[in-house]
Amino acid sequence: MAEGAAENHALVPARRARPVSPHLSIYKPQITSFTSIAHRLSGVFLLLGMVVFVGLLYEIAFLPDKPACIGIFLKTFAGKIALGGWSLALFYHLFNGIRHLFWDAGMGFELKVAETTGWLVIIASAAATAVAWMVAIS
Repeated sequence: MAEGAAENHALVPARRARPVSPHLSIYKPQITSFTSIAHRLSGVFLLLGMVVFVGLLYEIAFLPDKPACIGIFLKTFAGKIALGGWSLALFYHLFNGIRHLFWDAGMGFELKVAETTGWLVIIASAAATAVAWMVAIS
């Protein structure tokens, strides 16, 4: 058996020194990388919000005699923070998705345009969230 193992080992090519990719820590953060990561995170956060929303609908539809735990949670300070985060994620994902539609059409790839539209997405998301909450509260 030892001979067979030695023969198999001889078939494995010798490891060559391979170049190592630079680690992310050496790169300067850019608005385009931030918006890309934030787009993915907002999608995940929206998915979690959808699970909460479906749970709330389930409580309303099938547990009318019991207190709605999710509804009670959403009225707390932490629940309002979560709702604010979900509304910000919704507007961000919407506006950045529109930006991606322009990219799919081949527009907006110039560095200055990409940076400007990235900041516009962030500002528009914050503004739309603020307006939505002002309307909801009043």
